[in-house]
Amino acid sequence: MASITLLVLGVLSLLAVANALHARRQWTVLMASWAASMLALEFAPLFLVLAAALTAWCVAAGALAGAAGWAGLVIMAVSWIGWIELIRRSLRCRGVLEAAGADVRLDPEQAPGEQLDPRPAPAPFPLSHVLLPFLMFRRRGVTRTGGIVYHEPPGRWRLKLDVYRPAGPAPAPRPGILQIHGGAWVMGSRREQGIPLCNHLAANGWVVLNADYGLSPKVTWPEHLIDLKRAVAWYREHAAEYGADPGFLCVTGGSAGGHLASMLALTPNRPEYQPGFEDVDTTIHAAVPFYGVYDWLGDMTRMPASRRLLERLVVKRRLADDREAYEKGSPVHWIGPDAPPFFVINGDVDTLTPVEEADRFVERLRAVSPRPVVLARLPGAQHAFDLLPSYRVARTLEAVERFLSAVHRHHLAGRDRGPGRDAVRQY
Repeated sequence: MASITLLVLGVLSLLAVANALHARRQWTVLMASWAASMLALEFAPLFLVLAAALTAWCVAAGALAGAAGWAGLVIMAVSWIGWIELIRRSLRCRGVLEAAGADVRLDPEQAPGEQLDPRPAPAPFPLSHVLLPFLMFRRRGVTRTGGIVYHEPPGRWRLKLDVYRPAGPAPAPRPGILQIHGGAWVMGSRREQGIPLCNHLAANGWVVLNADYGLSPKVTWPEHLIDLKRAVAWYREHAAEYGADPGFLCVTGGSAGGHLASMLALTPNRPEYQPGFEDVDTTIHAAVPFYGVYDWLGDMTRMPASRRLLERLVVKRRLADDREAYEKGSPVHWIGPDAPPFFVINGDVDTLTPVEEADRFVERLRAVSPRPVVLARLPGAQHAFDLLPSYRVARTLEAVERFLSAVHRHHLAGRDRGPGRDAVRQY
């Protein structure tokens, strides 16, 4: 029995590694393959230890008494090599992120490595959260005010947000950032996404809004975007109550949240997206989209399942009948010289929003925007890799904090005058 158990465990371990390295994109297995791949990639060290422990248990139980046990041991050993490769790819992310985020020059007159304004060393991401991911909901020095109603749309649920901020008093107004959850515009919640990022930025002096918004099919595009612009309006009015600077706000989000974050950043003060509050300034100072969707006329609408999602639930109009609606719903449509700094993050094995879409978006941004556009192609990262803390997530959030703090220092220095493209290192 122990021999058969070891053989089965070896096969399962090897299949998990193979799926992590080459997740399937066929729509019939897409979601299951993605979920298994993401977990394996982010928690490879844990799975390696678990595989070794189970192997030792089977051997102690007499698994090597039969040929099946020896076959299982060989297969398991091959899978260990795979787990080690996954760990190696995760470790490579540190170099990629440090290159992309550590030396952002926002002014053509700024020398490489020059600090606009010295600041205390940033708080690192806690190792305890990587080892014990369930600790992510609490961070020392951070306080959360939850369930704040920022808008009550007629006939819909009240829209709420949570505010994360440093626990101590604010010696000066703090920078603000809005976090937007993903979920294909039809699901998701502030309670389940963005938690590690919110806590890490708050621990480093930021006031973070983690906001819900209306979801399809209850709402129709562009109501999702309008809701989030109302969250920006709420911030402008209430920022000072939480120690934040109402005149400075960045935005971030993953997947559909990355799409919405990019739309917010690229459509400031557009009256069609601010009905009834057209006079509110909805300018965004920087955007950090994670594995976002940037073109509704690109890869997404060429995938039958994704196209049906948009046509039936989100836009509720056929692409063939209203191409303009899909163009205006695409961040690439709004790219222009007034775009704020962007830090675009995508895994290079993402099966839901392939990194090639991020490549094209960044290329378009760099072609017309005078401000920094940084791309981090994370080795071995899958879609939604940042849902739970891991080594890769820790290094990513530290890089995001460095980038955003550089933008904020530039803002405080009064240098927001549209620096040249060559003012930022490109990676």
